[in-house]
Amino acid sequence: MSKVAVLAAGGTGGHLFPAQALAEALTARGWRVVLATDRRGDQYAHDFPAEERLALDAATASNPIAMVGAVFTIMAGVAQARAAFARLKPSVVIGFGGYPSVPALLAAAITGRPIVIHEQNAVLGRSNRALARFARKIAAAFPTLERVPPALRDRVEIVGNPVRADIRALNDRAFDAGGPRLHVLITGGSQGARILSETAPRALAQIAERLRDRLHVHQQTRPELLDTARDIYADAAIQAEVAPFFRDMALRLGQAHLVIGRAGASTCSELAVAGVPSVLVPLKIATDDHQRLNAKSLADAGAAMVILEDDLTVDRLAEAVQAMLDDANALERRAAAARAVGIPDAAERLADLVEAQAGG
Repeated sequence: MSKVAVLAAGGTGGHLFPAQALAEALTARGWRVVLATDRRGDQYAHDFPAEERLALDAATASNPIAMVGAVFTIMAGVAQARAAFARLKPSVVIGFGGYPSVPALLAAAITGRPIVIHEQNAVLGRSNRALARFARKIAAAFPTLERVPPALRDRVEIVGNPVRADIRALNDRAFDAGGPRLHVLITGGSQGARILSETAPRALAQIAERLRDRLHVHQQTRPELLDTARDIYADAAIQAEVAPFFRDMALRLGQAHLVIGRAGASTCSELAVAGVPSVLVPLKIATDDHQRLNAKSLADAGAAMVILEDDLTVDRLAEAVQAMLDDANALERRAAAARAVGIPDAAERLADLVEAQAGG
């Protein structure tokens, strides 16, 4: 009989994507995989390779009064998870953060099952932090992981953030900044990064004409700012494709000589694996300032320039972009530096860690 792994994850892409990558790796090794999330997460996991999905009751709260109701909801979810575990008999439970992961991990702790936690950011998130003491191993995505209790430091193991197969394939590509075109990819706009949607077109229109003539810009931007961005690029004679969303992101990342974007965990991990230089603007309101810390390994390696949101102006961004694009050899060194900190086999490393804690 194949072993069973329960993967407990919040209902966002940031939590579900690394869980899905692990599910695919474990399934290829003969494991049976079960996904535990809440009803919201269950709606967004249609392609998740699990033989069963547990939609557990879960809740979070922002004030003491709401906390009372949340505790009762969580305990109901724990009871649901325990009943499922009695039937499924999982060998290991893996948590990926987010409050919907809490009931399954508490049920695993109560029933004495091995627990592994994966943290996709450079700061241990609140749910993972609360449950870390029950975990045998804490799998880290970045070289440093903040907010880990000192007594648990020896449980941390760096495995990286799993990336999609089409992104992983970019790890072997040749990076050449000496061609006639310079491709700049700007991401984050469709998810509400108004500051990038408004600033990036004006900044690129300001750089030296010798560089503007070579630019091919691919920009994700907010729908209400599409026409403005297109007009700015047209006035500056910059070739540009502007859209709310690109479905062929791996193709565009593979063409990119420079990425301008936020510093989410998946973004930073994909930039490293693909070996792409970047200008990163961490989200100012990110919990525990985790986006700034996500960008640290790329910045420390010389692969990325980081501009804090409070410091971002058209002039500052134009200066950074021109400095990056103006020296082809330096750009290629930045690309190599990004690739040097990438972990393309993160899903396999995480699967190895899970199997070791499950006893094989």
